[in-house]
Amino acid sequence: MRLVIATCSVDYAGRLSAHLPLATRVIMVKGDGSVLIHSDGGSYKPLNWMSPPCSLDYLSPDTDQQDHGVLEVWKVLNHKTSDLLLVNIHEIHSDSSHELGVDPGLIKDGVESDLQKLLAEQIEVLGEGYSLVRREFPTAIGPVDILAKDDTGASVAIEIKRRGDIDGVEQLTRYLELLNRDPHLGVVSGIFAAQEIKPQARTLAEDRGIRCVVLDYDALRGMDDFEQRLF
Repeated sequence: MRLVIATCSVDYAGRLSAHLPLATRVIMVKGDGSVLIHSDGGSYKPLNWMSPPCSLDYLSPDTDQQDHGVLEVWKVLNHKTSDLLLVNIHEIHSDSSHELGVDPGLIKDGVESDLQKLLAEQIEVLGEGYSLVRREFPTAIGPVDILAKDDTGASVAIEIKRRGDIDGVEQLTRYLELLNRDPHLGVVSGIFAAQEIKPQARTLAEDRGIRCVVLDYDALRGMDDFEQRLF
């Protein structure tokens, strides 16, 4: 990646036209060919950019551009759309290149599989006497996240979401309809567990006799001791 801090003006021509007046900005030239122009504000979003596939050519300014203080012109052309980005460089304050290597990609923490694993290991958070039967209990329409037994020995189907909405309640309802046809399981109740449950989902679940449980991810992984909280 090449990072250039430069005083520049920028013109974009394509599906729309845009102009950035003369100012000091950061220009990123990434390994995939994309060019992004950032200011010191505006959060993560660039002021202007060109996505690959594109080419970058460094041109000498014409006489009129030289008279206006342009030292170099960057011409960025998109190969698919023919959109054009022209960066008029007036002064370069910093110019550095860095080899970042292959990025492994974003690894999300607290996804549903993590919650399922932690809850299966600590099934007693659902209530005293609860025990795990199986994770990913199979049904004809897909696996239930967890099948457990409560303190009376009755079967409980548990559906886990990061954010619980109506679709999740409907999914658990379909599982319960199938599981309650299995004579080996007896009467199967349901628990809808999530880090956050929307009010409409809670209302629907409770109307269908499904218990709602809000999961504390930090507590499940031992990073938040509620007994040490001040409030």
